[in-house]
Amino acid sequence: MKHTIATLIAGLFATAAFAQTPAPAAAPTTATPAAVKAEAKADVKDAKFDAKAEAKADVKEAKVATKHAKARTKHAAKHAAAKAEAAKDATVAAAAAPAPTK
Repeated sequence: MKHTIATLIAGLFATAAFAQTPAPAAAPTTATPAAVKAEAKADVKDAKFDAKAEAKADVKEAKVATKHAKARTKHAAKHAAAKAEAAKDATVAAAAAPAPTK
């Protein structure tokens, strides 16, 4: 048991000391032409995918805007018809009412 405790304590000190040392600098690597070409191809593919997704979103947004515009137009037409009907009823009621006598 003493050996286990001693090992654990030594491990704690070792990890603390290891965590404080800076990491060694990595040597810069040169990219091969094949890797550059593959990366460029992947970038083009990602750009196409993003453009396609953005176009789909734009179409969806346009459809929603059109739907709302149609609904607003329909509502405005109903409102105008109801207003015209009310004005017609008011003029008919005014014409039907007897004129005041003097």
